[in-house]
Amino acid sequence: MTSAGAAAGPAAGPADVVVEADGGSRGNPGPAAYGALLRDAATGEVIARDGATIGRATNNVAEYSGLIAGLELAAAYAPGARVEVRMDSKLVVEQMAGRWKIKHPDMKPLAARASRIAPPGTVWTWVPRAENADADRLANQALDGVRSGVEVLTDPPEVTTQVDAAEQQTAATPATAATTLVIVRHGVTAHTAAKRFSGGLASSNPRSSRRGAPRCARPPTGCGRSAARWPRW
Repeated sequence: MTSAGAAAGPAAGPADVVVEADGGSRGNPGPAAYGALLRDAATGEVIARDGATIGRATNNVAEYSGLIAGLELAAAYAPGARVEVRMDSKLVVEQMAGRWKIKHPDMKPLAARASRIAPPGTVWTWVPRAENADADRLANQALDGVRSGVEVLTDPPEVTTQVDAAEQQTAATPATAATTLVIVRHGVTAHTAAKRFSGGLASSNPRSSRRGAPRCARPPTGCGRSAARWPRW
Protein backbone atom coordinates (compact mmCIF):
# COMPACT_ATOMS: atom_id res chain seq x y z
CA MET A 1 0.00 0.00 0.00
CA THR A 2 1.32 3.45 -0.82
CA SER A 3 0.62 6.73 0.85
CA ALA A 4 1.17 10.32 -0.19
CA GLY A 5 2.59 10.96 3.26
CA ALA A 6 5.21 8.21 3.06
CA ALA A 7 8.82 9.23 3.15
CA ALA A 8 10.71 9.21 -0.14
CA GLY A 9 13.09 6.29 -0.69
CA PRO A 10 16.48 6.08 -2.33
CA ALA A 11 17.01 7.68 -5.72
CA ALA A 12 15.74 5.61 -8.63
CA GLY A 13 17.90 4.34 -11.49
CA PRO A 14 18.45 6.20 -14.75
CA ALA A 15 15.37 7.31 -16.65
CA ASP A 16 17.00 6.67 -20.03
CA VAL A 17 19.56 4.05 -21.02
CA VAL A 18 21.39 3.05 -24.19
CA VAL A 19 22.01 -0.55 -25.20
CA GLU A 20 25.03 -1.08 -27.45
CA ALA A 21 25.27 -4.55 -28.97
CA ASP A 22 27.36 -6.39 -31.51
CA GLY A 23 28.14 -9.93 -32.57
CA GLY A 24 30.27 -11.79 -35.03
CA SER A 25 31.62 -15.12 -36.13
CA ARG A 26 35.02 -16.16 -37.44
CA GLY A 27 34.08 -18.05 -40.55
CA ASN A 28 30.36 -17.14 -40.97
CA PRO A 29 29.31 -19.64 -39.87
CA GLY A 30 32.07 -20.34 -37.41
CA PRO A 31 33.02 -19.75 -33.77
CA ALA A 32 30.73 -16.91 -32.71
CA ALA A 33 30.29 -14.52 -29.80
CA TYR A 34 28.45 -11.36 -28.84
CA GLY A 35 29.14 -8.23 -26.86
CA ALA A 36 26.64 -5.92 -25.19
CA LEU A 37 26.71 -3.06 -22.73
CA LEU A 38 24.23 -0.86 -20.92
CA ARG A 39 24.94 2.84 -20.60
CA ASP A 40 23.29 5.67 -18.65
CA ALA A 41 22.07 7.95 -21.44
CA ALA A 42 22.50 11.10 -19.36
CA THR A 43 26.03 10.52 -18.10
CA GLY A 44 27.45 8.00 -20.57
CA GLU A 45 28.50 5.81 -17.64
CA VAL A 46 28.55 2.07 -18.33
CA ILE A 47 26.19 0.31 -15.90
CA ALA A 48 26.87 -3.30 -16.94
CA ARG A 49 28.39 -5.25 -19.82
CA ASP A 50 28.34 -8.78 -21.16
CA GLY A 51 30.34 -10.84 -23.60
CA ALA A 52 30.12 -14.58 -24.27
CA THR A 53 30.58 -17.21 -26.93
CA ILE A 54 27.57 -18.97 -28.46
CA GLY A 55 29.27 -21.84 -30.29
CA ARG A 56 29.16 -22.13 -34.06
CA ALA A 57 26.82 -19.60 -35.66
CA THR A 58 26.46 -16.94 -38.36
CA ASN A 59 27.16 -13.24 -37.97
CA ASN A 60 23.44 -12.43 -37.93
CA VAL A 61 22.70 -14.96 -35.18
CA ALA A 62 25.55 -13.50 -33.15
CA GLU A 63 24.20 -9.96 -33.71
CA TYR A 64 20.75 -10.96 -32.48
CA SER A 65 22.32 -12.74 -29.49
CA GLY A 66 24.08 -9.51 -28.59
CA LEU A 67 20.82 -7.59 -28.85
CA ILE A 68 19.04 -10.01 -26.55
CA ALA A 69 21.89 -9.84 -24.02
CA GLY A 70 21.77 -6.04 -24.05
CA LEU A 71 18.02 -5.92 -23.54
CA GLU A 72 18.36 -8.35 -20.64
CA LEU A 73 20.92 -6.01 -19.06
CA ALA A 74 18.41 -3.15 -19.34
CA ALA A 75 15.65 -5.23 -17.78
CA ALA A 76 17.88 -6.32 -14.90
CA TYR A 77 19.78 -3.11 -14.10
CA ALA A 78 17.50 -0.30 -15.32
CA PRO A 79 13.94 -1.58 -14.95
CA GLY A 80 11.37 0.93 -16.13
CA ALA A 81 13.89 3.05 -18.03
CA ARG A 82 13.35 4.20 -21.61
CA VAL A 83 15.64 2.23 -23.92
CA GLU A 84 17.50 3.15 -27.09
CA VAL A 85 19.28 0.32 -28.90
CA ARG A 86 22.32 1.20 -31.01
CA MET A 87 23.83 -1.39 -33.37
CA ASP A 88 25.92 -1.39 -36.53
CA SER A 89 23.84 -4.23 -37.99
CA LYS A 90 21.46 -2.59 -40.43
CA LEU A 91 19.60 -5.89 -40.80
CA VAL A 92 18.81 -6.28 -37.09
CA VAL A 93 17.87 -2.62 -36.58
CA GLU A 94 15.51 -2.50 -39.57
CA GLN A 95 13.89 -5.83 -38.72
CA MET A 96 13.32 -4.92 -35.08
CA ALA A 97 11.91 -1.54 -36.09
CA GLY A 98 9.41 -3.37 -38.30
CA ARG A 99 10.61 -1.84 -41.55
CA TRP A 100 12.12 -5.05 -42.94
CA LYS A 101 10.56 -8.51 -42.94
CA ILE A 102 12.20 -11.39 -41.14
CA LYS A 103 12.50 -14.25 -43.60
CA HIS A 104 15.32 -16.45 -42.37
CA PRO A 105 14.07 -19.22 -40.03
CA ASP A 106 17.07 -18.78 -37.70
CA MET A 107 16.24 -15.09 -37.21
CA LYS A 108 12.53 -15.40 -36.41
CA PRO A 109 12.77 -16.95 -32.91
CA LEU A 110 15.59 -14.58 -31.97
CA ALA A 111 13.64 -11.54 -33.12
CA ALA A 112 10.55 -12.75 -31.28
CA ARG A 113 12.54 -13.17 -28.08
CA ALA A 114 14.07 -9.70 -28.41
CA SER A 115 10.61 -8.21 -28.97
CA ARG A 116 9.32 -9.79 -25.77
CA ILE A 117 12.18 -8.32 -23.73
CA ALA A 118 12.26 -4.85 -25.30
CA PRO A 119 10.05 -2.41 -23.37
CA PRO A 120 7.34 -0.49 -25.24
CA GLY A 121 8.71 2.55 -27.04
CA THR A 122 12.20 1.14 -27.54
CA VAL A 123 14.11 3.23 -30.10
CA TRP A 124 16.15 1.37 -32.73
CA THR A 125 19.18 3.26 -34.07
CA TRP A 126 21.76 2.19 -36.63
CA VAL A 127 25.28 3.52 -36.00
CA PRO A 128 28.53 3.17 -37.97
CA ARG A 129 30.88 0.40 -36.85
CA ALA A 130 33.30 2.95 -35.39
CA GLU A 131 30.60 4.14 -32.98
CA ASN A 132 29.97 0.59 -31.79
CA ALA A 133 33.58 -0.20 -30.93
CA ASP A 134 32.95 -0.99 -27.24
CA ALA A 135 30.43 -3.74 -27.99
CA ASP A 136 32.64 -5.09 -30.78
CA ARG A 137 35.56 -5.27 -28.34
CA LEU A 138 33.51 -7.29 -25.87
CA ALA A 139 32.59 -9.82 -28.58
CA ASN A 140 36.21 -10.24 -29.65
CA GLN A 141 37.38 -10.61 -26.06
CA ALA A 142 34.86 -13.43 -25.65
CA LEU A 143 36.10 -15.11 -28.82
CA ASP A 144 39.68 -14.77 -27.54
CA GLY A 145 38.70 -16.47 -24.29
CA VAL A 146 39.43 -13.50 -22.03
CA ARG A 147 35.83 -12.62 -21.17
CA SER A 148 32.68 -14.53 -20.33
CA GLY A 149 29.52 -13.38 -18.59
CA VAL A 150 28.02 -10.24 -17.09
CA GLU A 151 30.10 -7.60 -15.35
CA VAL A 152 28.26 -4.99 -13.29
CA LEU A 153 30.11 -1.68 -13.01
CA THR A 154 27.63 0.37 -10.98
CA ASP A 155 25.21 -0.59 -8.24
CA PRO A 156 21.72 -1.42 -9.52
CA PRO A 157 18.91 0.85 -8.29
CA GLU A 158 17.30 -0.08 -5.01
CA VAL A 159 13.68 -1.14 -5.03
CA THR A 160 11.74 1.15 -2.69
CA THR A 161 8.50 0.11 -1.03
CA GLN A 162 6.41 2.86 0.55
CA VAL A 163 4.40 1.96 3.63
CA ASP A 164 1.63 4.13 5.04
CA ALA A 165 1.54 5.33 8.63
CA ALA A 166 -1.05 2.77 9.74
CA GLU A 167 1.07 -0.14 8.54
CA GLN A 168 4.15 1.37 10.17
CA GLN A 169 2.29 1.65 13.48
CA THR A 170 1.09 -1.93 13.20
CA ALA A 171 4.58 -3.16 12.49
CA ALA A 172 5.99 -1.18 15.42
CA THR A 173 3.47 -2.48 17.97
CA PRO A 174 4.71 -5.70 19.56
CA ALA A 175 2.26 -8.56 19.72
CA THR A 176 0.88 -9.40 23.19
CA ALA A 177 -0.54 -12.68 24.40
CA ALA A 178 -4.31 -12.77 24.83
CA THR A 179 -5.61 -12.87 28.41
CA THR A 180 -8.54 -15.13 29.29
CA LEU A 181 -10.55 -14.40 32.46
CA VAL A 182 -12.64 -17.24 33.90
CA ILE A 183 -15.17 -16.51 36.67
CA VAL A 184 -16.46 -19.51 38.65
CA ARG A 185 -19.28 -19.36 41.20
CA HIS A 186 -19.81 -22.23 43.64
CA GLY A 187 -23.17 -23.20 45.06
CA VAL A 188 -26.83 -22.99 44.07
CA THR A 189 -29.09 -19.91 44.33
CA ALA A 190 -32.63 -19.01 43.30
CA HIS A 191 -31.15 -17.80 40.01
CA THR A 192 -29.61 -21.18 39.24
CA ALA A 193 -32.87 -22.91 38.30
CA ALA A 194 -33.86 -19.94 36.15
CA LYS A 195 -30.44 -20.00 34.48
CA ARG A 196 -29.82 -16.38 35.43
CA PHE A 197 -26.46 -14.83 36.15
CA SER A 198 -25.68 -14.18 39.84
CA GLY A 199 -23.03 -11.80 41.05
CA GLY A 200 -22.18 -8.13 41.16
CA LEU A 201 -24.61 -5.82 42.94
CA ALA A 202 -26.47 -7.07 45.95
CA SER A 203 -29.79 -7.21 44.08
CA SER A 204 -28.23 -9.60 41.60
CA ASN A 205 -26.36 -11.62 44.19
CA PRO A 206 -28.88 -13.75 46.12
CA ARG A 207 -27.84 -15.96 49.00
CA SER A 208 -27.27 -19.64 48.43
CA SER A 209 -30.40 -21.73 48.68
CA ARG A 210 -30.79 -24.56 51.15
CA ARG A 211 -29.78 -26.93 48.39
CA GLY A 212 -26.66 -24.93 47.67
CA ALA A 213 -25.61 -24.16 51.24
CA PRO A 214 -23.78 -27.47 51.90
CA ARG A 215 -21.63 -26.81 48.82
CA CYS A 216 -20.68 -23.39 50.12
CA ALA A 217 -19.98 -24.30 53.75
CA ARG A 218 -16.27 -24.13 53.16
CA PRO A 219 -14.50 -21.95 50.62
CA PRO A 220 -12.23 -23.65 48.10
CA THR A 221 -8.62 -24.04 49.09
CA GLY A 222 -6.61 -20.92 48.36
CA CYS A 223 -9.65 -18.61 48.23
CA GLY A 224 -9.07 -15.29 49.93
CA ARG A 225 -12.69 -14.80 51.09
CA SER A 226 -13.56 -15.54 54.73
CA ALA A 227 -15.71 -18.54 55.67
CA ALA A 228 -18.22 -16.19 57.28
CA ARG A 229 -18.92 -14.42 53.99
CA TRP A 230 -18.58 -17.41 51.69
CA PRO A 231 -22.25 -18.64 51.91
CA ARG A 232 -23.32 -15.58 49.86
CA TRP A 233 -21.54 -17.27 46.96
